[in-house]
This record gives sequence, structure tokens and C-alpha cells, in this order.
Amino acid sequence: MAEQTQRQMFACPCCGYFTLEDSGGFCLCPVCYWEDDGQGDHDANVVRGGPNGSLSLTDARANYAAFGASMPDRAAYVRPPRHDEMPPTRPTE
Repeated sequence: MAEQTQRQMFACPCCGYFTLEDSGGFCLCPVCYWEDDGQGDHDANVVRGGPNGSLSLTDARANYAAFGASMPDRAAYVRPPRHDEMPPTRPTE
């Protein structure tokens, strides 16, 4: 029987689901289609250009909330998050 190893996944800075194999490694998130170029909360309002074009992370997050994808024209490429990609839940107080 082969040994199964669990990979550590990283949270997408746009949608928050644990879908990325590398942090800042230009991976595409299958849940929101954001390409992780290393942008985070510290510079979320900056438009970096590059793989995400004229979109800031803040704009991509708003698009994900409204359309289910980082850009409306990317909605056909996304999928719902799987159970194992969900962020940890916090206990209610």
C-alpha cells in the first residue's frame, strides 16, 4: 500500500480558500482564478499589472464576492471550493 502524504496548501489572497501549492508562486486559484503574484493585505489596493492586469487585490476580492470570480470574465473557469480547502472556523463566543 502506497503511503499517502498530505501537502500543505496555502490560502488564496483573493478568496481565502486553501487552494495554492505555493505562496506567491504565480499559481492560479481554481476557486476564484486569481493568479497569486505575492500581493497581500499590505498592498491590496495597489494595481501591480502583471498576471492580474489592471486589477488590484481589493478589486478582485469585491469581484469574487459579487461574481464568484476575481474578474467577471473568468467565472466560466472557476469551481466551488472543496471541503478540504475551507479555512479553519473559529469557535463562536
